Amino acid sequence: MKQILYLFLNLIFIYGNANLLQLNKGDANSLECSCKTNRKNHFDFKIVDFQESKECVLKDILNYLFISKSTQMAFIPGGTFTMGTNKPILIQDGEGPEREVKINDFYMDIYEVSNAEFIKFVKNTGYITEAEVFGDSFVFEYLLSPRVRANLTKMVAAAPWWSPVPNSNWKTPEGIDSNINDRLNHPVVHVSWNDANKYCHWAGKRLPTEAEWEYACRGSLKGRLFPWGNNLMPNGTHRTNIWQGNFPKNNLGDDGFIGTAPVDTYLKNSFGLYNMVGNVWEWTSDWWHTRHDASYQDNPVSYELIK
Repeated sequence: MKQILYLFLNLIFIYGNANLLQLNKGDANSLECSCKTNRKNHFDFKIVDFQESKECVLKDILNYLFISKSTQMAFIPGGTFTMGTNKPILIQDGEGPEREVKINDFYMDIYEVSNAEFIKFVKNTGYITEAEVFGDSFVFEYLLSPRVRANLTKMVAAAPWWSPVPNSNWKTPEGIDSNINDRLNHPVVHVSWNDANKYCHWAGKRLPTEAEWEYACRGSLKGRLFPWGNNLMPNGTHRTNIWQGNFPKNNLGDDGFIGTAPVDTYLKNSFGLYNMVGNVWEWTSDWWHTRHDASYQDNPVSYELIK
């Protein structure tokens, strides 16, 4: 089956060695445009008709400033934590059993990779994503326009709210009649593992292991359901972009969003990372499987590290 599940996939990238950037804990936020360590910040200037293009020029500048912000990284101090759970909500997710895991220091992007940043990657490399090559990708049906929905002929048997949609990719997330013009600061979606890995190499980074990702997501809290505690909505405040309403028929959007949310939405966790739960799915470098060793582990990788 050539189609790969892309929708709501995003990228979290890290430096595996804290010395690689020659940064101290206090200067991780000094990282600026494009994420790559050997690339200088620059603007691309061009002659334009001011009356016709002033809005366009302003948007270009704002997009540049947003990219400079969105590629900052946070230092994640290593430590030991309890990974997984003995009380999984869905057994098939393979989150158990609990096991003690040691993690070394690393850096992680503060934000999910935005459409604006992915555009820069594509412009610099000419890269074509796998969804573009295949000609389709899977989309959550609720997000589709009536026109696109009317032409659906297939769905995922065990999850009929997902359907393969022609011409859906990172540039047209919901098919031919959609675009990302107003979503440049939203996380890029329809990105396969191979796409994510190519982006990482371009940026001079790598994907986190599953253990690194979970350690960063927890934000130093122990035995909690969420990065901020056990209450989904502390003091009645939304802390993440998830479904509200009758799934999968009606999303009330009480958190402010029907689809994805901007990468800097909601409060960050104690490591300074945004949207570590909700919003989009996230890739890791190692293989997914359902059987884990309950014994103590030192920087574990599932089966093999894919580079």
